[in-house]
Amino acid sequence: MEVSAGGIVYRKGERGPEILVIEDRFGRIAYPKGHLEAGETPEQAALREVEEETGIRGAIESYLGRVSYRYVLPGGASQEKVVDVYLIRAVGGELSPQYEEISDAYWVSPAQALELQERRGYVNNAEVFQEAVRRLAQEPRGVSRGGRG
Repeated sequence: MEVSAGGIVYRKGERGPEILVIEDRFGRIAYPKGHLEAGETPEQAALREVEEETGIRGAIESYLGRVSYRYVLPGGASQEKVVDVYLIRAVGGELSPQYEEISDAYWVSPAQALELQERRGYVNNAEVFQEAVRRLAQEPRGVSRGGRG
């Protein structure tokens, strides 16, 4: 089994949070992820992969979940892969996609991220995208929500 880690990255935009989405080599919507290096924790790998693939430095806020899937290796054998996915707050760096690994990277609203994931993403990533958007929606914005309930 192959073990990887990655993250759904967000930043505070003028109109609320924005999520960093990437387009992989196949034109599909995803998030930065990659293999753990020797002696590396999943958290360290997630932060390293985000910075390598996008130029963005981040800080882990929470664990979003584990994504698992199988893919076919050259030669026809199949490989199981698990990815530990984290919600990561952008803390620095400049967006500069690593075009050897990905086709593009850009910031979108949470609603746009969900729409892109639904139309062009991988089915097995839907839950972690939805969970990231849920958590970002729960963040206090300094506005009273009123006393209804």
